[in-house]
Parts: sequence; C-alpha cells; structure tokens
Amino acid sequence: MTKRIYRVELGGRYLQIVDHPGEKGTIIALHGLTGTHKNMLHFAEALQGDYRFIACDLRGRGDSSGMDDVPSIFSHAEDVEELIAVLGIKDPILLGHSMGAFISAIVASELPSVKGLILLDGAARMSGRQHDIVRPSLGRLRKTYESKRAYVEELKQLYKRLGIKWTDAVQEIVEYEIHGTGNGWMHKSANENIEEDFASFDFFNPIKVMGRIACKTLLIQADGGIGSFPPFFTDADYEETKKHTTKLTTFNSDSNHYTMVFEKQEAILDEIRKFLDGVILDE
Repeated sequence: MTKRIYRVELGGRYLQIVDHPGEKGTIIALHGLTGTHKNMLHFAEALQGDYRFIACDLRGRGDSSGMDDVPSIFSHAEDVEELIAVLGIKDPILLGHSMGAFISAIVASELPSVKGLILLDGAARMSGRQHDIVRPSLGRLRKTYESKRAYVEELKQLYKRLGIKWTDAVQEIVEYEIHGTGNGWMHKSANENIEEDFASFDFFNPIKVMGRIACKTLLIQADGGIGSFPPFFTDADYEETKKHTTKLTTFNSDSNHYTMVFEKQEAILDEIRKFLDGVILDE
C-alpha cells in the first residue's frame, strides 16, 4: 500500500493529511509554527509500515483551510480531537514538534484514549527568549517574492543562520510551503494570524496540562544552540513539565530546535522506536 493524501472535513473547515499505512498503531504527527506536514518527512519515512503515520497541515498552513479569527494552540487541539473522532482512530499516539508538541500535550490531557505522547522540544513554560529567536523568521510570511527561486534563496540564508544544512529534503519542505499568486509567490499562510498562534504559547500551563496526562510520554529536548542563540528551551523552561508528567522519559539530543526535524537524526529515531515498543507492549 502507498500513502494517501486527502482532506478531512471538520464541520466547515478541513485538514489536509498524508496517511502512510502501517500495522502496529496510529501516529498523528503535528508540525511547528510555520511548518507543514512536510516537516515530518524523516519521521514518516522511518516509522511508516510499522505504524500508520498520519501527518497533517494544521489550519492556516499548507493546503488546509484557514484559521479562526483568533487562532491558538487550543483551537488547533480541538481540530486534532475532531480529526481523531472523524477518522475513528482508537488509541492514537501523538507526535508533535514545537507548536505541535504543545498541541499534542493539550490533546493528550483531554483524551484518555491517547496511548502515547512524543514531544519534540515543546510543551515547556515560555519565556521572552523564544520570541527573540522566532520573530525574525516571521517577516517572510507577509512578503511577495518574484519567483519560487527567490523565496528559496532567502530561506537558504535564514536556515544557515539557524544552523540547518540545506538538503534535498529541506528543499522539498520549503517549496511546499509557498504558492503562486497573481502578484508573485507567497507563503501559504501569508494572510493568516501566525503571530497570534505563537502568542498563545504563553497561555500554556505545564502544571495544569501535563498533570492531566495519563499515557506514557517521551520528551526529546534539543540542547543545541541555534546559530548565535542558545537552545530554544532550557532545563529551567522544562522544570514544571518534567515535574508534573507522571510517566515521563526524557532524552537529550545535541541537535537544535530546528535541526531535530529538518535533518535526519538517527539517535532521536532510535529513541522514538524504543519508546513506541514500550507503548505497544502495554496493550
């Protein structure tokens, strides 16, 4: 069987998903703030076949429908909960990077059926440092480019500053996130309120959310610096998350917040496979 790409209708809105077949269980993968399902390609390639791997474009990104007037990680969590219900997924395993980790944690705190939770550098207490790192990259969302190549060239420079190696996989990720318009090329979320989504991270309360999660949880912490910046989240940012998550395993990676998904990280993939084996054995 091959992967399927289709839309899931959610009562007047929809999510574009890529559904890879697998036998052991279903993983739902959620990308970061300005990403798309393409950001999960290394994880999809590594886990499909063994696991049904569903990667989606969150609303306002990729080929999914637009966001609410006041978007937030909490409204995205409602989308994911409805997606699980519409597809009839039993015992889902959630995997999220950055914003996707925040959303996955919220869903796991509200749905007892969640079987396992994998957090890729997210679901921490926010501080002003993260805003300083992300803000410079958001300008591209509002710009019009004369060609796809012009956008790609700008991203090459941006990603170099973030410590990301440019590969064919990164090229594929970047090309998917833009589209042609009558005036040129723009990011697919150009007219969306990405900044409001990002601001909602500040309302994530690790004590309240993580304390309600009953399933096994794997936190993969990215300890690498981001160009001239320190790690996105530090041990102090994760203190409450670690303290209040009851069934927690933590793995520290020397990758940074971005390279942990843009580059294939064998150590991270091995840790995820080991964690999943434990989750499946509990059945």
